Amino acid sequence: MTLDAHIHTRRGTFEVELPLVLESGSVVALLGPNGSGKTTTIDAISGLLPLTGGHVRVDGETWADAHTSLPPQERRTGLVAAQHLLFPHLTAIDNVAFGPVSRGMRRAPARQRAQRELEVLGIGHLGERKPSALSQGQSQRAALARALATDPAVLLLDEPLSALDPTTRAEVRAVLGRRLAEFDGVTVLVTHDPLDALTLANHLVFIEDGRIVQSGPPAEVIARPRDPYVAHVVGLNLYPGKPLDGSVVATDLGPVTTSGLNHEGPSWVTFAPASVSLYAERPDGSPRNVFHTTVNSVEVLGQLARVRLTTADDHAIVAEITTVSVADLRLQTGSEVWASIKAAEVIAYPA
Repeated sequence: MTLDAHIHTRRGTFEVELPLVLESGSVVALLGPNGSGKTTTIDAISGLLPLTGGHVRVDGETWADAHTSLPPQERRTGLVAAQHLLFPHLTAIDNVAFGPVSRGMRRAPARQRAQRELEVLGIGHLGERKPSALSQGQSQRAALARALATDPAVLLLDEPLSALDPTTRAEVRAVLGRRLAEFDGVTVLVTHDPLDALTLANHLVFIEDGRIVQSGPPAEVIARPRDPYVAHVVGLNLYPGKPLDGSVVATDLGPVTTSGLNHEGPSWVTFAPASVSLYAERPDGSPRNVFHTTVNSVEVLGQLARVRLTTADDHAIVAEITTVSVADLRLQTGSEVWASIKAAEVIAYPA
């Protein structure tokens, strides 16, 4: 199974143009800020939005190009959105069986197919309940079962977990992950949640303004982000720069000493928030990168706190420190502190 798509479409004045080539078993996560073109992309794949150029081909069959545009019901897709959209008058099993029946399967085998899918997703015992008698998580599993019961070639998931509370979201995410591991089609997942992307997908595609800004396996993207939004999602500080002498890179922050350089030309410089230490006074000791900053905000996350800082030149640094350190430094918005990053914690790579 192969999805070969070059999406070129328009929604109003907004234009999307991006390629997607995925093999059987692939789970690709589309990430990007609001309005970047994620949902527009899957609408074009499903046929809900026509192409203005490019093509969509699945296993050699053309779904859309300059001469062809199959309607949504003739495309082998399954779609799950944030809201489950189950038929309220049908039981869970009949909701799931609706897809196979609408594609020509007789009711009895369709219900058997639906029951198997509900069981795989852990709610086989709830098949005779109507949506009003299901929890949010159970309803979303039923919606997923309905999409999978038609044996789609391409499964489209548009923020499928976003309407769930944190506990239910974790449960459904685990179930979804196990089911996707068995799915031999192609899955395209739209999400704003890095955890959804990192735990469910084996390929990440970041979109801004309808274009791909970075893509690759999760480990590769996490290690070397190449766009500020990507760095924000994976939780790293990132700055463009140019190598100077030795291991020093000129960045917006100023000269930054790194763990070592083996390249020339435009670079990215990155370090983790946990690598940033904060001090009330300028620190002494081993050579490090030191910047005078002002605290913009402090966000407590359990025993840790994420501190957003701004340099005198209005450049951002994010630090992650313990809540004990927050108390010791008496940090609050407007506090002035020194931020220090050891050279060994700074990584530079070609842009």
